[in-house]
Amino acid sequence: MNRIIYLLAFVLIMACKAENTKAPVVEKWETQAANIEIIRDDYGVPHIYGKTDADAVFGLLYAQCEDDFNRVEQNYIWAIGRLAELEGEEALYSDLRAKLFMSEEEAKANYEKSPDWLKKLCDAFADGVNYYLYTHPEVKPKLLTHFEPWMPMYFSEGSIGGDIERISTKKIAAFYESDMALPELEELQLKREKEAEEPQGSNGIAISGKLTQSGNSMLLINPHTSFYFRGEVHVVSEEGLNAYGAVTWGQFFVYQGFNEKTGWMHTSTYTDVMDEFKESIVKNDENLFYQYGEALRAVESDTISLKYLVGDQIKEKSYPAYRTHHGPITHVADGQWTASAMMWEPVKALEQSFIRTKQSGYKGFREMMDIRTNSSNNTVYADAEGNIAYFHGNFVPKRDVSFNYEEPVDGSNPQTDWQGLHTVDENILVLNPENGWIQNCNSTPYTSALEFSPKKEDYPNYMSKDQENFRGVHAIELLTDRKGYTIDSLIQLAHDPFLPAFKALIPGLVKAYDASPKKELKEAIEVFRNWDYKTSKESVAMTLAHFYGTLSYQKAVRPTGLNSMELVEYWGSNSPNTEKLAVFEETTKTLNDDFGTWKIPWGEVNRYQRLNGDVKQAFNDSLPSVGVGFASGTWGALAAYGARYTAPGAKKIYGTRGNSFVAAVEFGDKVKAKTILAGGQSGDPTSSHFNDQTEKYLNIDWKDAAFYREDVLKRAQETYSPGKRK
Repeated sequence: MNRIIYLLAFVLIMACKAENTKAPVVEKWETQAANIEIIRDDYGVPHIYGKTDADAVFGLLYAQCEDDFNRVEQNYIWAIGRLAELEGEEALYSDLRAKLFMSEEEAKANYEKSPDWLKKLCDAFADGVNYYLYTHPEVKPKLLTHFEPWMPMYFSEGSIGGDIERISTKKIAAFYESDMALPELEELQLKREKEAEEPQGSNGIAISGKLTQSGNSMLLINPHTSFYFRGEVHVVSEEGLNAYGAVTWGQFFVYQGFNEKTGWMHTSTYTDVMDEFKESIVKNDENLFYQYGEALRAVESDTISLKYLVGDQIKEKSYPAYRTHHGPITHVADGQWTASAMMWEPVKALEQSFIRTKQSGYKGFREMMDIRTNSSNNTVYADAEGNIAYFHGNFVPKRDVSFNYEEPVDGSNPQTDWQGLHTVDENILVLNPENGWIQNCNSTPYTSALEFSPKKEDYPNYMSKDQENFRGVHAIELLTDRKGYTIDSLIQLAHDPFLPAFKALIPGLVKAYDASPKKELKEAIEVFRNWDYKTSKESVAMTLAHFYGTLSYQKAVRPTGLNSMELVEYWGSNSPNTEKLAVFEETTKTLNDDFGTWKIPWGEVNRYQRLNGDVKQAFNDSLPSVGVGFASGTWGALAAYGARYTAPGAKKIYGTRGNSFVAAVEFGDKVKAKTILAGGQSGDPTSSHFNDQTEKYLNIDWKDAAFYREDVLKRAQETYSPGKRK
């Protein structure tokens, strides 16, 4: 009996020892976590302090997962091409697009060839997320239970509309399902829908010290993204990192922000950075070749296998993948297989994205731009030395201007090939213009600094379209002949309520009515006749104008060749009067049908609602929401507030994108900044920081950013190391 008791005791002791023995990887995580301090301020913003850059990255990813693991995971499910495992067959072509440009094996190879310092950051990225999952067993990932250091290779830049998203999944599907081009009518419908959407893009404004009260330069960081697309962070190391700003969930660098000496703001670019090459395919003995000059080259081929969800089962589907030296075959154009070419250097792109955050002046920032992988963006810049600058694009291939690269070109002609990259000096660049300010609102660079702007004739036509928009027009009008800026006055400028699109659109409707009065429209037209084209929560005219403009995009005739701004100007002037009145009559009818009256103030129909942490909100008119006086960037609102989708049954419109993270920064002996988020820092509806910035956001009452440690400590609400939060 005693022997049995001793044996049981021995087994129990050994079991306890085994339970208390930690895996080496856990010990490694805990050792690194001890080098990291996370301080949460009064708005839940994480200030992460690490001994090394890798420590800071570990803490940054850990903090991001605390705030919104759902979005961290979702971004990587999409980026690495596994979306169909959650969303089913309809997501297969998104996954195929990702795999056409890089396989998992290629991602791993890119990680392995990275410089040691970058590998350490990628390791820290994975370790930070995995340690979060280890310390939070209650969190159940949808798909990714373990993160790998090669994953950031798929997600290396940070833009909301990265280059790969410009490649149509519908065209990929048409090629793989029928070896045909997307039907012309469907393509035209997609174009029409895209024109009616809230514009993707951003505003960047840099102000020289000669126009500010303090004599210091200023920067407006005003990205227009999906709400909650980026969190607000401050990340510091003893290796020179001290960056504050917006980080796209799951990335380890501050994408738009500032350090003590420099600030950077990205806007989506109109630089032509992607091209399509029609390939002449020849089949010989079951092998595929493509014509290139006088030679035939072998088409590279492979098989891509993708998993997808059907009901509660996972199935698998394989696709043949083809590639020429131009890039992967993605669709059919003019009956020919067509390859898509774009910047795809994930290692260099990651290097540039992180190096950017550590620059201390214009010289270093300019040298960083020489990496030339920031392909989808322009950059508006300001620094403590007093410099302001604008880089239009960064990755710009050299091309033979005798070819029209706005359309697919003949890939069999070697003269259509890219001929290296333009240098930064060859690209469009503005530095310290005499007018004292620079603006870019996804508009033409040729009006970025009044008469001191670059001249179109000095550059190849593919470097930029000469295309203005109403936000650019608005910004120029506000900035011209103005000085004495403070941070607060810059914030007010960025929320100016005037909407230039309606100044272009509405007078033509009033004239059409005067030429052919209709009794039933008289009262509504009089509302317009007395309107100052400014938005507010109380404005009935704003409601009428928004729905009239939106219906014009849906119903009005559109001449070919006009951009979005030119269409609005056409509808406001040259379109038939009968069409104007018919569209407006339908507008008032729709409002009467939906709300019982067209006399509805803008704030009653234009709402903010955040119900839960879902990436896509299921808006509901019967649930609490808040009235908003802001307006869509389509109409020229700098503080853009736009609805990207509506929910079934909802009559009111709900904001989904526009101003999300925004900052106004002043450089000097010490950097000062004010920031705001739509909603709040946390994606957890039970958190006090889920919606704690909503009222400040709507009332244009931005919070002070705590940059210096003494200020962070004054506002500290929690201080802990990863894994030790109480």
